[in-house]
Amino acid sequence: MHTLTIIGCGKVGQTLGRLWVENKVVAIGDILNTSMESAMRAAAFIGAGRALDDYAALRPADIVLIAAPDDQIASCCEALAASDCLSADSVVFHCSGALPASILRAASERGASIASIHPIRSFAVPEKVIQDFPGTWCGIEGEQRALTILAPLFTTLGAQLAPIKSEEKILYHAAAVFASNYLVTLLDTAVQTYGKAGIPQDIALKMMASLVRETTENVLAIGAERALTGPIARDDIATVVRQYRSVNKWDRRYGALYKQMGRLTAHLARRRK
Repeated sequence: MHTLTIIGCGKVGQTLGRLWVENKVVAIGDILNTSMESAMRAAAFIGAGRALDDYAALRPADIVLIAAPDDQIASCCEALAASDCLSADSVVFHCSGALPASILRAASERGASIASIHPIRSFAVPEKVIQDFPGTWCGIEGEQRALTILAPLFTTLGAQLAPIKSEEKILYHAAAVFASNYLVTLLDTAVQTYGKAGIPQDIALKMMASLVRETTENVLAIGAERALTGPIARDDIATVVRQYRSVNKWDRRYGALYKQMGRLTAHLARRRK
């Protein structure tokens, strides 16, 4: 069984650590956080690991997960490399969706193999992720030796792995932003527009519920082209123009969004035809 150290053990590190311990996938070694208090909380949640707040105290491990925020991954890796715990047999990886494995070059320069494995889901509630992790898709990229060692850590938990192009990693993450973050913004735009029509937010959300669920379920089941409905799909351009003018008169920001979304939707409709 491989030994694994976690550096920057927040929600992602704690969730994965707990899953690995419960499924007897790896032996957790050190858990290093910026404070001893947070490291102890992480170790308690995982149910294993030695809490640390000093890189000088790190022990060598087969695998090191740097689960710190994106803007700290490079500096954490540099500190790890300086601790003299790495060798040609080491594997170092991170779980960022936006950064490539190459951000870990400080470890690579010490001979370690590097990679990134990004579980495509929210870790806001670790307990929920722990309960339903099987089936989670993970985007993977990096050096083959590292991926060969790391893949079983995730597939044993029921994850499904999808190789991605390292040089296009930022587009991979942008796709998730479109699918999740910007979807929230778009739905809020709908709520605000309902509000302008005199419908309170709580009622608007209830009105949207079945429409939103059915639309997303259809896209996921049959693809965007076949799921598309509405005035553009029906070639009802007169309605589209009236809606755009009304929205733009009320709020030019939403008007610009409506216009751009209309153009992209027209392109989607042409693809379907």
